Amino acid sequence: MWILFVVLLVPAGAVGWAIGHYTGHHGTRTVTVTASAPAPSTNTVAATTTAPATTTTAGANAAAGKAVFVSSGCGACHTFAPAGTQATVGPNLDTAPAADAKTAGMPLVAFVKESIVDPNKYIAKGFPKGVMPSTFGTQLSKTQLADLVAYIVAGQK
Repeated sequence: MWILFVVLLVPAGAVGWAIGHYTGHHGTRTVTVTASAPAPSTNTVAATTTAPATTTTAGANAAAGKAVFVSSGCGACHTFAPAGTQATVGPNLDTAPAADAKTAGMPLVAFVKESIVDPNKYIAKGFPKGVMPSTFGTQLSKTQLADLVAYIVAGQK
C-alpha cells in the first residue's frame, strides 16, 4: 500500500512543482495604460450677453471642457450628445439647461455654472434633490469649471 502511495504521489508532486515553478512569475509583466485628453484646441466659445462677466464663457476652452466632463464622470448621469453619453439619472444636457435657465430667469452660462457648483439650488422638473454631488465647486479649479460650462453651453440645441 505504501509503495502505491509513493509511486502516485511523488510524480504528481514533481509535476505540480514544475508547473508552478515554470509558470509562476517568470515572464509576467504588468502593463499600465494611461489615457489622456486630446490636446486643447485654440477654439474658444463666447456667449454674448449684457450681464456681468460671470455670465460669459469668453476665454474658456470648450475642448478642454470635454476632458473635464469625462474625467468628472458627468456622462454617468447625463445624456449629452457631444460627449456621446445617454444616461438618464440627471437632466438631459442637450436641452434641459436652456429650458431650465429660462424657467429660472437666469442667463444660460450663469445657470449652468450654478447648477454645477450648487446643484440643489434649482432642481429640474422630474428629478429628485440631492442626487448630484455638491462637491464640484471645490474639486474643480476655476479654469476647469469655466471650460466645463463652455462645453455644456456649446452643446445646447
